[in-house]
Amino acid sequence: QVHVVQSGGGLAQPGGSLRLSCTSSNPRLVINPMNWYRQAPGKEREFVARISDAGWSSYADPFQTRFVVSRDSEHGIHYLLMENLQPEDTAVYFCNTDQIGSFGGDFWGAGVQVTVSS
Repeated sequence: QVHVVQSGGGLAQPGGSLRLSCTSSNPRLVINPMNWYRQAPGKEREFVARISDAGWSSYADPFQTRFVVSRDSEHGIHYLLMENLQPEDTAVYFCNTDQIGSFGGDFWGAGVQVTVSS
């Protein structure tokens, strides 16, 4: 059985940056596409960004200018780079996909906490 492994997150100061990573529990299996979501305290989970199988990226409006999704196809790692972080970006961030190698399903990472505070 495969699953999504997340890393990154932590504490950032306002204006700072963090990079989150997601990969497959089996490094031989590639994850595509990759979606990123976040859930702030007391709020519903919201869509952040996506990178498609073909490498096209799309973003929810609030994140267009500050967040960047990318992937290292050679190593099968997906990234979410978050810049100019603000306290309102404090949330648990999740990665999600419906395809890991030949396995289809609704795969979610465990989530990582991002806290933005001075």
